Amino acid sequence: MVAYVKRQPRLFVLDHGAMRMDKNWLVSVHNPATVENPHVKAEFIDIPIYSVLVDHPDGKILFDASCNPNSMGEHGRWPMSQQKLFPWAATEACYLPNRLEQLNISPSDIRYVVASHLHCDHAGCLELFKNATIIVHEDELNAALQSYLCRNDESFVWADIDAWVQSHLNWRLVRRDEPVLPLLDGIRVLNFGSGHSYGMLGMQVNLPETGSILLASDAVYSSDTYDGVAVPGAVYDTVGYRATVRRIQSIARDTNAIVWCGHDNQQYQLLRKSDVGYYE
Repeated sequence: MVAYVKRQPRLFVLDHGAMRMDKNWLVSVHNPATVENPHVKAEFIDIPIYSVLVDHPDGKILFDASCNPNSMGEHGRWPMSQQKLFPWAATEACYLPNRLEQLNISPSDIRYVVASHLHCDHAGCLELFKNATIIVHEDELNAALQSYLCRNDESFVWADIDAWVQSHLNWRLVRRDEPVLPLLDGIRVLNFGSGHSYGMLGMQVNLPETGSILLASDAVYSSDTYDGVAVPGAVYDTVGYRATVRRIQSIARDTNAIVWCGHDNQQYQLLRKSDVGYYE
């Protein structure tokens, strides 16, 4: 008799191009004007946009859903003011549906989508996953729906939310008092509460060979804000952001986890992308 060996989970990093922005959105007041230098120039920098696919023996999990392919342009989903502030550039190969297709995966194959939060660069393709359970923080969804009803594009994109509503998605809300949500063997969703946005989620993945990876998304925007002192310019709750950083530091220390930030270009360049390999 041949013994059955359970397949190991594999983690893929899906590259979705880059967004440009003033660096002050990434690290607030990183270059303040002074008496000696009163006319400091702003920096317009590139930051990576990516999602993570975990191909687990018990189901496929997608962490974040990138930008919608129809985000940019005169008739794009994003308001023109947002397109000018945060232009997104990606080849068609970088679009989330195409990245999945490159791995011979269909949106219908995904069991769970964990939405770290519902901003347009992390949740733009949620409507594709009609068969999945969409996991999101209750405060984040409440804020997005309020924005939708008031037709306010300040934090969320109205057209993205409209597509979710029309698609009748299957939502699983993480309550405020629910610090951890076990998902599959070796995988858990972490409730970070408010910080960068109204309700942030992370995900910790334990891999047999690589070890533990903590997907922080924008709960830690970049390594520049991982010291717990500096914060992004784009932040809803500064106190919550700093408290979350301390919690992530504690989890990473206690579980010997590697923390992957949401938009750290230097860190991202070192990651193995799905078109060349995976982590296991």
